[in-house]
Amino acid sequence: MTTDSAIDTRDAELAAQYEAYPYPERNPADEKTRLLIGSPSHLREIDYWVFGARRSPEMPLRVLIAGCGTGDGAIMLATHLARANRPGEVVCLDRSSHALKIVQERAKVRDLHNMQFIQGSLTELDSLELGLFDYIDCCGVLHHLPDPFTTLKALENRLAPGGGMGLMVYAPYGRTGVYMLQEALEKITPFSESPSTRLDVAKRVMRHLPATAWLHQNGNFGDHLNGGNAGLYDLLLNPRDRAYTITAFLDLLEQAGLEPSCLMEPARYDPALFLPDPKLRTRIEQMTPREKAATAEELTGNMATHVVYVVRKGGRIVPPDACAVEAVPVMREIPGEELAKQILPNGTLPFAFGTLIVPIPLPAQARSILPLIDGQRTVGKLASIMADRGMKEEKFFRIWKEMFTALESVNRLLLTYSK
Repeated sequence: MTTDSAIDTRDAELAAQYEAYPYPERNPADEKTRLLIGSPSHLREIDYWVFGARRSPEMPLRVLIAGCGTGDGAIMLATHLARANRPGEVVCLDRSSHALKIVQERAKVRDLHNMQFIQGSLTELDSLELGLFDYIDCCGVLHHLPDPFTTLKALENRLAPGGGMGLMVYAPYGRTGVYMLQEALEKITPFSESPSTRLDVAKRVMRHLPATAWLHQNGNFGDHLNGGNAGLYDLLLNPRDRAYTITAFLDLLEQAGLEPSCLMEPARYDPALFLPDPKLRTRIEQMTPREKAATAEELTGNMATHVVYVVRKGGRIVPPDACAVEAVPVMREIPGEELAKQILPNGTLPFAFGTLIVPIPLPAQARSILPLIDGQRTVGKLASIMADRGMKEEKFFRIWKEMFTALESVNRLLLTYSK
């Protein structure tokens, strides 16, 4: 049993780690040349998966980045809001002054004025009196905390009516090899030693790591192992690092009064995608969504994280019918013309779920329809354009439904707000 004093000690060690080696390691000057994109907290994902493409972009979006680290999610979302001339504020909260300084410098390089920076601990959230938020990001944080449930519930209490969150936690099977090394390093270089000493020891161990170590077989950690001192420390020396199976994570959400609006990406949690055998798919069809998600995690073995958008129980907003003529489709990031070029001659789109590449079947006409999607044209307008090219309306909507369902499931094609 872990004592309170042990919890306090581990938490102090965690604070020392992120003050010495803020994660991920970022150079603010890089903001001049690139914007890092990911999930959760991509603005188009939030609009769709949290607000069901029904929240007007004219409404100010108040955001909390709970444990912002060096600010990848915060910078991405604040940049998206600024580029779209959307009203809103991104509040960056972290207890590491070093990490906050890096985020502030990154924001300065981008000339972002829609951000606020607050130094404080998530374990003392109620005392900070931050108010309510339409959206909360808590990415890569809960699994390091002394009491994830208490913090998650405190975040739920900070949600404005109709709001939602984007969460990420570690998953066990895709982190095979990590925890073995963490345990070994804790014996070789205990937490009582300074972060710089522990890092030196870890580097020495990695130089001589036996070829049979499971970490050598795991391709999930290029960003950590190539991410400088901060990446290596966060992967192998973190004093508190718990992982959740998708079932355990869903249980945590349930206890906190939350429900998923999307497991990211949805197709990743459907084992039928990985098992094309018709008899196996018949069995899978009889499973509950929870059983499907657990089976997909167990089968693929490479899920190192779970990313999920959540809302309060019973609060999920269903997006409009994708076949409604007034619906407006939008590409999540890759322009339709570019995505069409990635479709193979056999009609499949190779899609990477981490280290696993899976073919996503698409109708042949997807190559012609994708370049027409510009975030402005309605589905009705797309049907009209294809009709001028000789495609009957009935055929278009049959193809469109198949195409949208497939690309939505891999988070590439969504809907945007339409009046």
